[in-house]
Amino acid sequence: MIKNILNIVGWIGTALVVAAVAVRVLRPGWDQYAVYAAWAGLGCVVLYTLGQWREVIDYFRRRNARYGAIAGASVLIFLAVLVAVNYLSFRQNKRWDLTKNQQFTLSDQTVKLLKNLDAPVKFLVFEKANNFEPFRTSLDGYKYESPSKVDVEYIDADKKPVEAKQYQVTTYGTVVIEYKGRVERVNSTEEQALTNGLVKVLTGEKKKVYFVQGHGEKDPDNNDRTGYSGAKTALEGDNYDAAKIVLAQEKDVPADASVVIVAGPKTDLLQAEADMLERFLKKGGHVLVLTDPPGEKDPPTPVTDALLRDWDFQAGKDVVVDASGIGQLIGTDASVSVVASYPSHPITDGFNNVLTAYPLARSITPILPASNGRAAITIIQTSPRSWAETDMTQLKSGQVELNTDKGDKAGPVSIGAVTATNATDVPKPDATKTATGEQPRTPESRFVTIGDSDFAANYILRTQGNQDFFVNTINWLAQQENLISIRPKPPGDSRLTMTAQQATAVLWMSLLVIPAIVFGTGIYAWWRKR
Repeated sequence: MIKNILNIVGWIGTALVVAAVAVRVLRPGWDQYAVYAAWAGLGCVVLYTLGQWREVIDYFRRRNARYGAIAGASVLIFLAVLVAVNYLSFRQNKRWDLTKNQQFTLSDQTVKLLKNLDAPVKFLVFEKANNFEPFRTSLDGYKYESPSKVDVEYIDADKKPVEAKQYQVTTYGTVVIEYKGRVERVNSTEEQALTNGLVKVLTGEKKKVYFVQGHGEKDPDNNDRTGYSGAKTALEGDNYDAAKIVLAQEKDVPADASVVIVAGPKTDLLQAEADMLERFLKKGGHVLVLTDPPGEKDPPTPVTDALLRDWDFQAGKDVVVDASGIGQLIGTDASVSVVASYPSHPITDGFNNVLTAYPLARSITPILPASNGRAAITIIQTSPRSWAETDMTQLKSGQVELNTDKGDKAGPVSIGAVTATNATDVPKPDATKTATGEQPRTPESRFVTIGDSDFAANYILRTQGNQDFFVNTINWLAQQENLISIRPKPPGDSRLTMTAQQATAVLWMSLLVIPAIVFGTGIYAWWRKR
């Protein structure tokens, strides 16, 4: 009697489990009832199994049953190991990029930004459902570097038009980056565009950079070979607003200026303009002066030289000659100073294997001892096999050699220096504390001088680390050290270039030679069997 009842219970349990599965598939809205049925059915099956304990023991006493149990246990252990390995790989995964140009490895800038996130950032990809793969290829690396702070969501813009309208998405392939209530939109799958968007949403308000004009300086709107349009674009990628200014038409440096750049003036600054820059610096401003070697017919620049000397920089009347031969690696001659090693400074942090090139540079030497509590330090110096040539006539002839008796400076030669000090013309901080409980910091005056303005021109900006050095300098001046890094590079061109004769040879090889070899091998094998 009990055995019959248990048989009925077993069938009822089986029926309940099957019904639960059917409900989960056919009626997802009844999911709660399906869970109850599954647990009730499992209980009935367990109860039926316990009632058959004698039959179970008798079965396992047989030899075949023992072998089967061992085999079953082995399978279960193997499956458990697979589940554990997959679980661990999901929680602690490791990626290796074996491509030639490391195209799936994020740049130093991207990794630094992701590691320093202090709040979650969300990437929302609005695209058609069948076009998500290119975005996964790019954004998987972002998620891998910061899994707890990066959230990536893929949204079919056609199926969820309300969300697309909410984020003002008007085109397919839009990536919305959301951070602390700020939103930035990017229409690209490339790392450079995605990281630029991330920088903008992290930094929030744009900082203003002014390029001084009126003395033949480099023009940030000029697309020609010697223009600075590429430098302006690079600054905009780090969320700067670049504009031009004629100081002679102003009473003072604009209050919204974060950095003022004087890039390669051909004539001297006016004394009033130099005074403006002095007042700007004393109030905690930041200035970058790029000064080229003087030509034979160039007018003297006593005002500019005095401004530099006041901040402990001595601009030499010379041209640096680089005889190290490093320039040949990037297709230049000895007139282009190539720097491969750098004194320790935040601007060049991470430049261990990065070259920068400076066409026709002049020496910039820190003046010692320091004055007014400031101390200028070198950040760029050329190789030991270089020197600062002071004989312009000899330089023009093309036959130059180091001659210290005539004033030449033996290498390494300093061609760039910086100084920083607390601003002097600012109100003293009061007892009011910031939100973090700390006293407000005194604004800092920062000044950078480099003996060359062409290194950031369009024709050479993309050479090795020139662009990174230029933008890092602005970031340091603007006190945005968190943005200093090596930036994403455009994907390398790995195409195979062949002559017409080589292309024809490849064509005949693929159409005739290789098929003929395969066919001949088959005929030979058939003949041997015969």
